[in-house]
Amino acid sequence: MNMGCRSRSSKIRISSWYKTGYEINTAAAPAYSITADSVALTKYLPSTTNIVKIMNHINSHSFLTFDAHRVSSPCFVIDEVKIEQNLQILQNIEKKSGAKVLIALKAFSMKSMAPLICKYLTGCCASGVYEAKFAFDHFQGKQLGSNHREIHTYSPAFKDDDLEQLLLISDHIVFNSCRQWLRFKDRALQAQHARPALQFGLRINPMLSTGATELYDPCAKGSRLGITLDEFTLNFPSPDLLDGISGLHFHTLCEQGYDDLELTLTAFEQQFASYLPQLQWLNLGGGHLITAPDYDRGTLVKTLKRLQHQYHLQAYIEPGEAIAINSGVLVAEVLDIVSNHTNIAIIDASATCHMPDTLEMPYRANVFTATANTPVEIAATCGDKPFSYRLGGQTCLAGDVMGDYSFKHPLAIGQRLMFDDMSHYTMVKTTTFNGMPLPSIAVWNSVTDNLEVVKQFHYHDFFSRLG
Repeated sequence: MNMGCRSRSSKIRISSWYKTGYEINTAAAPAYSITADSVALTKYLPSTTNIVKIMNHINSHSFLTFDAHRVSSPCFVIDEVKIEQNLQILQNIEKKSGAKVLIALKAFSMKSMAPLICKYLTGCCASGVYEAKFAFDHFQGKQLGSNHREIHTYSPAFKDDDLEQLLLISDHIVFNSCRQWLRFKDRALQAQHARPALQFGLRINPMLSTGATELYDPCAKGSRLGITLDEFTLNFPSPDLLDGISGLHFHTLCEQGYDDLELTLTAFEQQFASYLPQLQWLNLGGGHLITAPDYDRGTLVKTLKRLQHQYHLQAYIEPGEAIAINSGVLVAEVLDIVSNHTNIAIIDASATCHMPDTLEMPYRANVFTATANTPVEIAATCGDKPFSYRLGGQTCLAGDVMGDYSFKHPLAIGQRLMFDDMSHYTMVKTTTFNGMPLPSIAVWNSVTDNLEVVKQFHYHDFFSRLG
């Protein structure tokens, strides 16, 4: 339900460390020798290399020892160990605070990961009928009792046919406008009579922007997302008129820390606190980068407990990127190298098809190399190392470019590159523009070194899409 979020702000910090050209000898290091909370790799490194410093600047730590030639190219590779570590952090928040944590499927929706996610989280939030059906079928939404996982569905507007289906499978349905709620209210309450656990909410827009990029700012001027105070009080001048509404929802953040949540909560409570005592739940949306090392999780827990105690309701949060951040890479291969004022390496991945956020944000993804018996090299900014290249894709779009990078050694045809931190908001946004094949998807366990390709795409996936 955290519609409108994407920033990758954690990925665009360029440190001077990248200019130092650290290398790691993977010939001596087994692929399972490093995890996100371990420095076991130290014994495989030269004594002059500071592994802690390296791990502080590489997002997907475990892939420092992954051989990119183990998979076909292009391929998304996800480390299930890191996914589980993120889930454990989120479950700990749930246990300590009493709040419920949902995964935002729009950020990360791997069917093969559903059993692991259901082991730790309360349920899913969906952005429409397809994600809700997906949660119902694969994330224990159809199961009963303690095995049931909740499904919360929000959309900027519901179609009649979609809502009919959602009333049968969702636990919470959140309406984006007073008009939509009033239009569908009778139908919704009739469905609730048949399913008493079904609940309805309204999305609020507190009109407080805390993000840096308007494209991902649900509170920007003119935003279609959520109900402003003026609109809310016009339709519900007193709390007793909220008949049928059991909760409120807001979402304003995008990969942000606790301080921005605190600002949002202050604005929200100043505007809507008088409505909360009669409600049963409050959903704080997504965009909380809870699994980042510097996130203030202790204060988050205190705030969630305070809200629930003060207003006597159930709190929800629905992170997306926090589930999968730092857990995966996109493997690509150099196909050709041409020259036009600069060296240009054409690879079999595409910015517009496989990494669209790099163009939308925009941001420059971190790139590194790792193959058996060769050192890992972290690409630096253009000109900082001897050999500079612009990386570009195969499509006809002139701007299908990942960025300008430099390397200690020249790139070679057939060389594999890894684009860092490509799990969340990447796989879910891929396209087949220009007939580009979709990358395969593999799951790797960085502890056991087990590797499984869980999805491959073929010509049929392209030609069958458009009828």
